[in-house]
Amino acid sequence: MSNNELNKDLIRLVRNKFGIIGNSTPIIEAIKKLALAAPSDLTVLITGETGTGKEVFANALHGLSNRRKNQFISVNCGAIPETLLESELFGHERGAFTGATEQRKGYFEVADKGTIFLDEIGEMPYGTQVKILRVLESGEFTRLGSTVLRKVDVRVIAATNRELSLEVEEGNFRRDLFFRLNSVHIILPPLRSRPDDIPELAEIFAKRTCEKHGLKFDGIAPDALDILKSLPWPGNIRELKNLIETLVTLEQETYIDSHILRKYIPKALPPRDFSPLPNDKSIVSYQKPEDNPNFGLEIIFRTLLEMKYEMTDMKRMLHTISQEIESLKVDVLNEHTTTYQTISNEELPIISDENINLIELEKKMIIYALKKNDDNRRHAASELGISERTLYRKLIEYGIN
Repeated sequence: MSNNELNKDLIRLVRNKFGIIGNSTPIIEAIKKLALAAPSDLTVLITGETGTGKEVFANALHGLSNRRKNQFISVNCGAIPETLLESELFGHERGAFTGATEQRKGYFEVADKGTIFLDEIGEMPYGTQVKILRVLESGEFTRLGSTVLRKVDVRVIAATNRELSLEVEEGNFRRDLFFRLNSVHIILPPLRSRPDDIPELAEIFAKRTCEKHGLKFDGIAPDALDILKSLPWPGNIRELKNLIETLVTLEQETYIDSHILRKYIPKALPPRDFSPLPNDKSIVSYQKPEDNPNFGLEIIFRTLLEMKYEMTDMKRMLHTISQEIESLKVDVLNEHTTTYQTISNEELPIISDENINLIELEKKMIIYALKKNDDNRRHAASELGISERTLYRKLIEYGIN
């Protein structure tokens, strides 16, 4: 029998015995590595996003190993409080801490001659990592509250959804432990990177659910499968399994089509239109980001520049208003001409030391300038010392017709 045929038989055995589903290249490569590593006692590190099947692979590693007749202990390091994790892993003596009323074996002792699966090892406290390293190197440990050195023969399989190499660089995970765990590294791909496996997974989950509830199952429509293949699946296989189980249980339909499926998929937001306005109609001319690597910085810079121009216009306008007010005061006091005697309170802003409202003052000065210039916006803007564009924006802002 050729190596190729042997590999196919081994992959078929793993798939059938442990329920690992999929024919895509990434999952087949992971199964091959699993089959090669299983008979040995090498430590295995399984990495992948949440819901990709890390515990399924850990079970398969134990089931294909020489330790399969002994204990397989699964420990979720992220689910056990930091203060209890060391006691759970290595055991404790009576009186070791408050509440320790009796001697207790830890998971490593229980798993002697077998396999221990440390799930979410990236969540393990730094201090506990030292003891794990010691067990991996020598098989030795001490119970909490004891000085007696104990020895076990345990194979360790670890899993995490974190990038442990980055955790090492950030000082959250011991470098020596990382290298010790990484003897064999199996990477499980996310579901979105293996869409061709989704129809098989969905069909199997639906059949299992129907068998459990005594329902008839006639399959999933092609259009429904296309929808399933197009989804991002952040929860991976676990999310797909939950969706299919919920849908089949609640609908109790023999045939799943797109109409039924859409009721259980959250509605997506409508697509946003990112098409730019023509350059001659937009305030800022548009360039494609790939044509200009500093595109984002230029947008920020131009926005700030626009704000600067607006502030300059406002300062100039306030300065002009101040000059106009001083001029009006002098004219009213010294000349008492009929021109200024006929200006009503609505036309000329009233300023007192007790009540200065800049917004109202600005609004009234704009109205006054427009009346004085027979609604000629260009002349009014020039007299106010601002741009015609700024005046136009102020007219809209204040609701001036």
